[in-house]
Amino acid sequence: MSAATVGGVNSERAATPIDTLADSFVTGMAALDPIGATSLGLPGHDHELPDFSPAGAEARATSQRELLAALADLEPADDVDAVTKAAIAERHGLALELHDAGEHLRDLNVIASPPQEMRDVFDLMAHETTADWETIAARLSALPAAMDGYMASLAEGRRRGTVPALRQVEAVLKQADDLADADSSFFTAFVAGARPDGHAPDDALAAALERGARDARQAYADLAEFLGRELAPDAPEEDGVGRERYQRFSRLFLGATIDLDETYEWGREELARIVAEQEAVAAELYGPGTTPEEAMARLDADPARQLHGTEALREWMQETADHAVATLKDVHFDIPGPVQRIECMIAPTQTGGIYYTGPTADFSRPGRMWWSVPAGVTEFGTWREKTTVYHEGVPGHHLQIAQTVYRSGLLNMWRRLYSWVSGHGEGWALYAERLMDELGYLSDPADRMGMLDGQRLRAARVVLDLGVHLGKPAPEELGGGTWDAEKAWTFLSANANMAEGFLRFELDRYLGWPGQAPSYKVGQRLWEQIRDEARAAAGEEFSLKDFHRRALDVGSVGLDTLRDALRG
Repeated sequence: MSAATVGGVNSERAATPIDTLADSFVTGMAALDPIGATSLGLPGHDHELPDFSPAGAEARATSQRELLAALADLEPADDVDAVTKAAIAERHGLALELHDAGEHLRDLNVIASPPQEMRDVFDLMAHETTADWETIAARLSALPAAMDGYMASLAEGRRRGTVPALRQVEAVLKQADDLADADSSFFTAFVAGARPDGHAPDDALAAALERGARDARQAYADLAEFLGRELAPDAPEEDGVGRERYQRFSRLFLGATIDLDETYEWGREELARIVAEQEAVAAELYGPGTTPEEAMARLDADPARQLHGTEALREWMQETADHAVATLKDVHFDIPGPVQRIECMIAPTQTGGIYYTGPTADFSRPGRMWWSVPAGVTEFGTWREKTTVYHEGVPGHHLQIAQTVYRSGLLNMWRRLYSWVSGHGEGWALYAERLMDELGYLSDPADRMGMLDGQRLRAARVVLDLGVHLGKPAPEELGGGTWDAEKAWTFLSANANMAEGFLRFELDRYLGWPGQAPSYKVGQRLWEQIRDEARAAAGEEFSLKDFHRRALDVGSVGLDTLRDALRG
């Protein structure tokens, strides 16, 4: 893709047949995937849930096959079209590979599978008016049918001998039990907090919401019973998915084909390099001989680096994010007006995660950075989290996602809203963290220690994830033999400065979502390689600001597609 096509300010272009096809696919998929529609801000389906049955999965696969068949008959009208065609072919071709391999029949893990999607979508729904809460009530009461369809897919997978690992089954069973409990369920508290138009709901709406919460709790109770009675007895104890499945998942999350064995060795080298950086920063902070662990313990105990309470945390996040926008715009990045607004929020959940949700197409719902604070946690260390604000906000996810949404004059809906590649997105966010260090925003060695702590975890995940899922030989410091969950826990504990409960969840996540966790660090590596290639090609004419604009204007495509686009 040419610099003129990608980099022109407020680029406008007439819609092409490929754009029309891509937009039509997104509109059609919204009806087949109402959760995705809500996430993208596409109206009309917020009262519905997807059909998670085998028939529903086949309907989504059919839509993708038809898209690819129609696309094959169209010639690109310009460079933007050429990238769209390549990106759609790569993304949906791989999605069909996964479908044909039956992955939808064992789609169950602790963080990103239908049981979590059906719960988490309620965080994104409007809840200001009576009409909003009527829509919520309808979606709550749609949960039993959606859950029945999902259980039908898992049952078909069991019939075919395609069953998720026991560790994931047991963990999701616990999640389902928690959501089914009438006293502590999210759904109970959610509807109890309904205040449409600032008032208590009327009798009819209150009854609908209570009925919806009851339906939702029952759906999760049915799931818990099914997992324990039907699925667990046939679930394999082995966590690793093997090389063939892992290669497909790696391509899914990166949009690139990598040498898995070379990447494993690179991950080990990168981890050692980061540890050496940490040791140097620890010595800078507290003197020679101070270990990174000792330095981080002292930073945690430093009152000057602590925030007290979630409101203080939210305010600090907002101030830090706003400062980054104000000082980076027009210097290192082009940041359009609507993109300059980001909202920092305390999430209604208590999982410990920090995440970003993009704006709607019209920016009526802005991009938001969410912090899901665990119950009982009231103290927060700014030294740990400044880099997180840059990761989730600007120049990280918010700039990347919201700027792409803003480019309605350049990119079709599929490019702006629908396409999301983890290695592109999370790789960019880690790239952004390192860049902020290079630009001097982490000049305080404490803040730099926080960035290195996160980078160390991400590098360790590359080694752990590939090690377990490929069944590679374990390092001598882990006792040799073959990587397994026990060795992975020892390794993770040694390389992550986090509470045990959080790390236990993280390990379950890696074991149940192969290829996703490494996509952060491997994605960062590929982003840095692409930037360095662009710098070498441009020589003295290279502009980092122009590179960022050109790259972000491509949208979230596979990293091989991005590399090809920026070389063109």
